[in-house]
Amino acid sequence: MSTSLTVRDIDPADTSWLRREARHVGVSMEEFVRRLIHEKRTKTEDWPKPSEAFARHFGERHGVELPTSARFGYRPLPLAE
Repeated sequence: MSTSLTVRDIDPADTSWLRREARHVGVSMEEFVRRLIHEKRTKTEDWPKPSEAFARHFGERHGVELPTSARFGYRPLPLAE
């Protein structure tokens, strides 16, 4: 199964850059674009959770105690009439 992708209104400088880089690597321009897309997807798939990033930068090794994880939900207050 073969699919094709057409990119319109691309900057000619970008096209020439893609051709040069693909020629330098020794693959077709289409294969080079496939590899760029794959590389970008693999880099962005494993983004850390905000709590993991916080722990990495401000965790116990850096002298900060992190709060325990807990689930907080909405609990309405009962109103007395």
